[in-house]
Amino acid sequence: MEVVATNRKARRDFEILETYEAGIKLLGTEVKSLRNHSASLEGSYAGIENGEVFLYDANIAPYSHGNIFNPDPKRKRKLLLNKDEIKRLYGKTQVRGFTLIPLKLYFNDRGLAKVELGLCRGKKVYDRREEIKRRDLARLERQVEKRRR
Repeated sequence: MEVVATNRKARRDFEILETYEAGIKLLGTEVKSLRNHSASLEGSYAGIENGEVFLYDANIAPYSHGNIFNPDPKRKRKLLLNKDEIKRLYGKTQVRGFTLIPLKLYFNDRGLAKVELGLCRGKKVYDRREEIKRRDLARLERQVEKRRR
């Protein structure tokens, strides 16, 4: 599995409840651009409209050796999921506070572009602070253990 782009802020700002793997419908030069690792998922999100899932605001840079017909870097892209998964996600995203956030963009073992979607709920400021405190305490404990040895 070759990871092209990750959304690091998503893990910090959101509580991830479930993850889904979705295919992504791309145009030819977009695939070449992904192979060059020129993509970003920051600020992107997914939404469901008319029974289809779309990825919004994901930036896939235009291919450097492309032509004038390169697609818009921030266009909406269709995500490929099973009908049952789409229905389940639609029901869960209607609940207040849940959203679909892309966590990772990668090529699987067969060379197909995939997106890892997370069903997320936004963290509150105090939740983030608690997490930072927990990490700092764990780091301190590791340092104390290291000094004891």
